[in-house]
Amino acid sequence: MSILEALNRHTGGGRKVTIDEMVVDVSQDWLLACDVQQGFMQAPRTPGTSFDFSARCRQVRALGGDCYNFIPLEDDRFAFVVGDASGKGLPAALMIANVQSCLRTAALFTGDDLEVLLKVVNNLAHASSSDDRYATLFYGVFDGTTRILRYVNAGHNPAVVLRRDGSVQCLETGGAPVGLFADSEYRAGSVELETGDLVVAFTDGFIEATNHEGKEWGVQRLLKAAARSGQSSPNAEDLVDSIFNSLDQFSQGRQTDDATLAAVRVI
Repeated sequence: MSILEALNRHTGGGRKVTIDEMVVDVSQDWLLACDVQQGFMQAPRTPGTSFDFSARCRQVRALGGDCYNFIPLEDDRFAFVVGDASGKGLPAALMIANVQSCLRTAALFTGDDLEVLLKVVNNLAHASSSDDRYATLFYGVFDGTTRILRYVNAGHNPAVVLRRDGSVQCLETGGAPVGLFADSEYRAGSVELETGDLVVAFTDGFIEATNHEGKEWGVQRLLKAAARSGQSSPNAEDLVDSIFNSLDQFSQGRQTDDATLAAVRVI
């Protein structure tokens, strides 16, 4: 669904809303908010020399609580984030935008210390959000020279490493969702990657999609689709599209929650 279609669905194609005696045209503000949120989700056009990566976020509404981002760093490194805010629609979109802004700010002065980075993000998010708002987050930094991924999992679905030999490793080390508790502490994990390995991160809407019988797609079907697509897809973008196609074949296009998938393949 395009942003314009979503806009028409939520605003009636630019209808005016009466508030007391004021008449406000909300369509342009809504469209701008959609554009701003899309701007937060970026991937560099030219992947690094050691990794090929791509991601896709498909929202139920015009605005949603999922996010992803790839941030180029010096020395053949890049940061990678997938997040999911509590709730749906505009409140969730505001929460995840707040978390992304906190990440960008904290990264300026925390350096390579991922544990401190997430602690600062949590403190900022908790101080600026209501008690019932939080976000799960997977944040990692890939080093193309050492082939090491350092990460923190803040209450998120574990990202998964699919090894070239068929083995699977879940990335769980971290702490609580950001914004939930003021004093949360975080631990960083690390994993060494090899050529042919694939890392996939996703939000719960991706694995909780159901078919007409009410069965969830689940992590195992995701991993099977990823392994199959990893062998046949020429690049990460095609791989992500192929996995989404597998999901849609299972669910017959049914979607009740925002769904985000990011993939990083080691070259």
